[in-house]
Amino acid sequence: MKNTSLQDAKKRYLKIFSVCVVCLGFFSVLVRLGWLQIIQGEELRKSAEAKLEAIEKLKTPRGSIFDREGEELAVSIMTGSLYVNPKEMAEQSAGKKGEEPRDLPRISANLLAPVLNISAEALYRDFTGDGTYVYIKREMEPKDVARVNSIIDEHKLKGLHFSSESKRYYTKKRAAAQVLGFVGTDDTGRYGIEYAYDHVLRGAEMHKFYSRDARYERIIDKDSKRKNIEDHRLSSIHLTLDSKMQYVLEDSMDDAIAKTKAKGAAALIMDPYTGEILGMASRPTFDPNNYDHYPMETWSNKNVSMIYEPGSVFKPIVGCMGLSEGLITPDTLFNDKGKIQIADRVIHNWDKEANGLIPFYDIIKFSVNTGMVELGMNLGAQRITDYAEKFGFGSVTNIELPGEESGILYEAKNMWEPDIATMAIGQGIAVTPIQILRAVCAIANGGELLQPYIIKKIVAPNGDIIHEGRKKVVRRVITEQVASQMRSMMESVVKSGGGKSAAIQGYRIGGKTGTAEKLAEGGGYAEGKYIASFVGFVPADKPKYAMLVMLDTPQGAFYGSQVSAPIFRDTLQQILVAKGIQPVYSEGLPSFEQINVAQKNNLPLIELLEDNKVKLPDFKGTDIRNSAEILQQGHLRLKPYGSGQAYDQNPKPGEIVQEGSTVEIWFR
Repeated sequence: MKNTSLQDAKKRYLKIFSVCVVCLGFFSVLVRLGWLQIIQGEELRKSAEAKLEAIEKLKTPRGSIFDREGEELAVSIMTGSLYVNPKEMAEQSAGKKGEEPRDLPRISANLLAPVLNISAEALYRDFTGDGTYVYIKREMEPKDVARVNSIIDEHKLKGLHFSSESKRYYTKKRAAAQVLGFVGTDDTGRYGIEYAYDHVLRGAEMHKFYSRDARYERIIDKDSKRKNIEDHRLSSIHLTLDSKMQYVLEDSMDDAIAKTKAKGAAALIMDPYTGEILGMASRPTFDPNNYDHYPMETWSNKNVSMIYEPGSVFKPIVGCMGLSEGLITPDTLFNDKGKIQIADRVIHNWDKEANGLIPFYDIIKFSVNTGMVELGMNLGAQRITDYAEKFGFGSVTNIELPGEESGILYEAKNMWEPDIATMAIGQGIAVTPIQILRAVCAIANGGELLQPYIIKKIVAPNGDIIHEGRKKVVRRVITEQVASQMRSMMESVVKSGGGKSAAIQGYRIGGKTGTAEKLAEGGGYAEGKYIASFVGFVPADKPKYAMLVMLDTPQGAFYGSQVSAPIFRDTLQQILVAKGIQPVYSEGLPSFEQINVAQKNNLPLIELLEDNKVKLPDFKGTDIRNSAEILQQGHLRLKPYGSGQAYDQNPKPGEIVQEGSTVEIWFR
């Protein structure tokens, strides 16, 4: 009985123990389930969603850039960028149950290499690497995206996907390249307007969520969740540049480099009454569509970043100082002996000639060094540096372009007599091209120093103007009387002085040549290397355009009158014709009103062909104005020689040329 009772007790204990264990286990499961559901529920939910959901990153197109007339200079389109998920590709290589495994990375690499123009081995390394998002090729052309998608679908290549990205196109290719800059990877603006206004132009990033199964197959597209509104558009920037002027300027700079073999060049056109930059070109240059094919030195804009000694183009500035201080009048006489000694330095005239007793008017007209040195010494270090600073030298102009240099202007206390003497003839001071042109514009407009600007307006997506460039007077630097006197002297330079090679028949032009020794990198001057420049304005009495041409280290002829002034003339003549600005006097010139009516009704016609090609007509008997208008219809440029009616041309009538080409026409 005792044994039976003991056995029963053991059984009861075992049952009770089993029940307790089961209850404890069940309780543990409940606790664990509660922990997972309540405590870790949100975290686990997010983890599960992360495995089942994926995010596709999208970007809206970058804001556009236009010229002053609304012509597109930089636009963006949406393109596809190919990327791979190596983990997904590896899992798919194993194949489904019952299927033979295949080397998907190797197959994909071999199939895509010819289309992507990337070696199969390089692709294979990417396809077998680490990570889940590896870019293979970005910003692909739509036709290439279609070809790759076709291959992916046909051969069931898993792990390869496309994301949408914005690709930048510069419609005028090299035109205004340094002004515009370019866009690097990840839609980041670099150099020029693209960099300075990246915060305005940069595309917005958007996120699109979708679901996938355990094999990473895309199964459901959810509603797009975006950081920005659907069809998001960005603000656009309108520049002050005139595309027609820019075309002429770019073409002239190419000709200048070809003819002079100069190391570099800079040219810009400015409205002297508003400060608007109408044209700006720099050499060497590049195509921003393929910026990485060019050396970095081509990306910089010499108009704002290059500092150099200006030479004689600085003399009108010093002349204005003397006139303002009452030290001279245009008729003040100087005794030019061909050279002048200041301390231990002897300064000669550029031609080594002595002119005897001459008025200051002729000092400017013939760029006489001795008279300028004498005036500089009378001004003294303090006044000459104070005025230079007043004219904007030694500080940036604050134009809306990156990389602007302030130049070099010595303090008066650190100057001794030879420093004053050399500064009076444009050496011993370092400037940028835009500083010189701005200072000359103050002479052209009657004495106001303006802040140059290149942003005409910024337009919001809804059409509202959120910023508008306006004329800004920094300060008055000279009186209207002094400005008028200097304009008259600068007109004589072109009419009968050292700048005669800049003259255009029928137009009043004021200007000044400049030739300066080039600064050496280690200090001092580089032997046999010069900066040749010409700065001027038209019409001389009330200028509409002011322009500067600067050549860095021309080979052979190096005087500004020999190399820069003719470029100024040829460039400006094309612009005056294109803009319909009539001559102010007509010695031997027919006026625009005298054009034969019958000829107007029987003008030659260009023939527009496919692939942006143009068939040229015979321009014989056509005047300059109509020739320019006809060529503009085919996006061609005119390089005129002479005046009157056309009698010869190059290329010849009937020849086919590409849009953007230059046509030379001779008139008499």
